[in-house]
Amino acid sequence: MFDPYVNTIYDYVGGIDDIRKAKVRTIHPASFSLVEDCARILRAIRIAARLGFGFSRDTARAIKHLAPSVLPLDKGRHLMEVNYMLAYGSAEPSLRLLWRFGLLELLLPIQAAYFVRDGFRRRDKKTNMLLSLFSNMDKLLAPDRPCHSSLWVAILAFHMALLDKPRDPLVVAVFSLAVHNGGDMNEAVSMAKRISKPHAKGIYHELSEPQDLDLKTLKKQVLDLGVFVSRALSNMTDSYYVSQAMSGYPKAPYSDLVFVSLHLYLKGVKIFECVNKGKEVGFVGKQGGKIDYELLGMGSLQEVRHVFARVVFDTVYPLDIGCG
Repeated sequence: MFDPYVNTIYDYVGGIDDIRKAKVRTIHPASFSLVEDCARILRAIRIAARLGFGFSRDTARAIKHLAPSVLPLDKGRHLMEVNYMLAYGSAEPSLRLLWRFGLLELLLPIQAAYFVRDGFRRRDKKTNMLLSLFSNMDKLLAPDRPCHSSLWVAILAFHMALLDKPRDPLVVAVFSLAVHNGGDMNEAVSMAKRISKPHAKGIYHELSEPQDLDLKTLKKQVLDLGVFVSRALSNMTDSYYVSQAMSGYPKAPYSDLVFVSLHLYLKGVKIFECVNKGKEVGFVGKQGGKIDYELLGMGSLQEVRHVFARVVFDTVYPLDIGCG
């Protein structure tokens, strides 16, 4: 408790010591506290990810044991808590913690299945394309500079599309540029052809080996990627599809949780539809690299598309490739 009159903090529960130790701990025994309010499990994950904290032993044990108790929460609460994790600059560590404590297969079964297929261990320090996408998104965000939830939904759908069918890096580049500029395919192709940086070769199996694609084939594959992304967005709202994501793993818990609302789904559709519909009349592409965080938080199509393209480029064409 802080007393502003004497500028003093009174710590009756050992919170300052927890901060010094960089530990998240419940005030009451975790096995009681997390049963009393299971949403505390998700808040604990969010706080630990955002601050880079660990957990006290009993809190960690209780989170893992009581993870399934979060499923009955209202879907709106699920969306709110996941958005707090992914939209405020700590998406990548949040995903790692959700996976470590067995929550990812409950909240995001499709992504959990990807971690399993990738041979990801619960405490793995290595990365994959999904984590890299969110890590690059995190670099552009902060607790006081969040994004709209449609951005991370778009990134999830985009990654799902690449999982279903790996793509030539040039196809990915043209696609993201077409999203950025409102569907001007010719401009997107022209800009992508001028890319001189090497792509992340051999790092992500979602990217196929580059091919010498002619213009017609390149455009066709970009349009096809747009179809796959649209399908991925639809699958994210299909409880049966979600329930089958982990069905090949007998020990995995059952979850058909869908918390992406119709409104959020339609926002996601709007981000990508320009690729297949063609150049949008009256759409003005983002000029310059500065992000307007107020508009990004409000879900401005221009800002969300700009940041999406930037995240994809930073992942597929990382700056540190070939350095040193």
